[in-house]
Amino acid sequence: MPGLVVFGRRWGIASDDLVFPGSFELFVRVLWWIGTMILFTYHKGQFDCNGKGVLHSYLVGLLVVLALIILSLCAIVYVSAQGTITNSGPRRSIPALVYLRALLYIPELVWACLGAAWVSDDSQGCDHATVGAVIAAVVASWIILLFTALGVVFVFDPLGNPRPQPAATEPLGVRDLQSSEGTQFLSTARSLAVKVWESRLRLLCCCLPQDESHRAAFSSIAQLVSGFFSDTDLVPSDIAAGLALLHQEQDKMEQSRDPDVVVDHSPSSPIGADLETELEKAAHCMQFAAAAYGWPLYIYSNLLTGPCKLSGDCCRSRAAEYDIVGGDHLGCHFSSILHSTGLQYRDFIYVSFHNQIYEIPFFVALDHKREAVLVAVRGTLSLKDVLTDLSAECENLPIDGVSGACYAHKGICQAAGYIYKKLVNDGILNQAFSIAPEYKLVITGHSLGAGTASVLAILLRNSFPTLQCYSFSPPGGLLRCKMLLSHPVIVYTKLWPDYSKDFVVSVVLGKDLVPRLSIPNMEDLKRRILKIVSNCNKPKYRILLQGCWYEVFGGDPDDFPTEMDDRREEELSQPLLGEESLMIRHSSSYQSLASDDSPAHTAAHLPLFLPGRILHITEDGPSRRSCFSQVRYRADWSNEMAFRSILISPRMLADHMPDVVQRALSSLTSERPFSLCPSSLNNSQHNTI
Repeated sequence: MPGLVVFGRRWGIASDDLVFPGSFELFVRVLWWIGTMILFTYHKGQFDCNGKGVLHSYLVGLLVVLALIILSLCAIVYVSAQGTITNSGPRRSIPALVYLRALLYIPELVWACLGAAWVSDDSQGCDHATVGAVIAAVVASWIILLFTALGVVFVFDPLGNPRPQPAATEPLGVRDLQSSEGTQFLSTARSLAVKVWESRLRLLCCCLPQDESHRAAFSSIAQLVSGFFSDTDLVPSDIAAGLALLHQEQDKMEQSRDPDVVVDHSPSSPIGADLETELEKAAHCMQFAAAAYGWPLYIYSNLLTGPCKLSGDCCRSRAAEYDIVGGDHLGCHFSSILHSTGLQYRDFIYVSFHNQIYEIPFFVALDHKREAVLVAVRGTLSLKDVLTDLSAECENLPIDGVSGACYAHKGICQAAGYIYKKLVNDGILNQAFSIAPEYKLVITGHSLGAGTASVLAILLRNSFPTLQCYSFSPPGGLLRCKMLLSHPVIVYTKLWPDYSKDFVVSVVLGKDLVPRLSIPNMEDLKRRILKIVSNCNKPKYRILLQGCWYEVFGGDPDDFPTEMDDRREEELSQPLLGEESLMIRHSSSYQSLASDDSPAHTAAHLPLFLPGRILHITEDGPSRRSCFSQVRYRADWSNEMAFRSILISPRMLADHMPDVVQRALSSLTSERPFSLCPSSLNNSQHNTI
């Protein structure tokens, strides 16, 4: 921070990002120089072959060029390691050193051409070792030039026009954006950023049809993504350093928390809730939620036996009875569902693997064990599902019998509407209940499927008052509903989690990222990253090295202080000049970084919550363990407010995987006396940063 400005534009790296690439190239260049010197010294500068004069000149020139490059790299690495993320003053000479290093590519290119010409024309009569050494030097030169070109493309910022600087009399970080010139500049920059992200999305999803629905999704996602860090002057390595510091800070707070503190129950964990019963139901439903992923998850979970079991079923010609299965051309998906659930073909009412944006696969089956008509919705498994996930802005969700405004995640809301029309308008549920009228309706899903199942349960609640929904690892920014409920004396507001707690159970494992992933939480994460990198007095390369060591080998987070050692605590609570310098403009989501207000009150977007009662599963024991140690889990009712901060952890993605969630639930139900909390009334409210 800020982005390096050279050659008349801003790039996607900072002046302190050159330590690691510069050190690696320096290591290669020193070995190269030593090898060339050994070759030259061995022959004492005398070569007995054709073109010996050219070879002598080539080696001498190569030694000189390599020496100059080594000196320039030493200077770049040394200067780039100075200062801190926000204090770039000691690195002010980096642009000049970059220009010098770029200038040295010219003689290197010339010498690479000279070496290639000597090998092709004048190398006859020379010993093979010498010729091989020259060929290796030429190849190395071209490889380095190629990787340099790729690196330039990689760090190229399409929005890299230099940022307008404040006037000399203006305090750093203050921008007069009320003027028409400033407003026009920001409007143009935002439009360009949206176009750039639209182009990136089209390139990433080039295999998808470029129809109107996809173009609309690209535009919506581009507006969301482009605006997130548009008000900051951060580069990707700054964000990585901030995440490393934030992880250690969160671990310090977690270790300092009193483990004996008992938190009162919340509205999301009603007194008398039967935790053991809900765990057994959840473990049972998770089998169907995982089965909805089809053969990829089945093969992944059964690497040795899965391919053999499915090989006899896939690509086999199907009888007419398999007409209920749509979109499964090879039959592998449906075969894996049969193996995963243990159901028979006659138990399935409808199976669809049709997949488009806002249209996700699901199946309807009769669960005779639990006497339920079960609807299982698949989670994210394709690029189209990713586009549905990323359509994260709020959309109004009309609910019959509810007065008041309800808002939902746009992509999930539309996916739920698609399945709702299939179930109701196509008579799928009527067909199921005509076979088993005494059964109740159960809806389940994982990840994207969990969010869709929750909204679908809301839509079907009036028609099926006894329905139950089990939502595994649902997205955090899901739904918010304010309803005005009549009371003899007062009229009061009821939020979405309270409304759905009677029929929706959300299951979250550990530090899973997805249930904490919402636009307000991301804005809060950005705010905390800005604050923590502004308070850090360490150079970025040390932060990244120590962060990698901590992630891999662990250790005491107290060994990695993240705040300036010579600042008093009260000084750290004041707005920092450094944090203001990280802001290009003040967005609606930005307050003083010293404020710890909830993101729900600072963000421009509506805070959306996890649905229903929340069952939080955590590892029982130390956070770090050996790879071969047995994992023990504990489960407890939690509060939706406990998931309003993103937790940084190596397991933040692994805890979201459906097979991991399924194993945790299986472990809990098989080892209940050892893994369950002593009381189901204690709430696991997490005190995160």
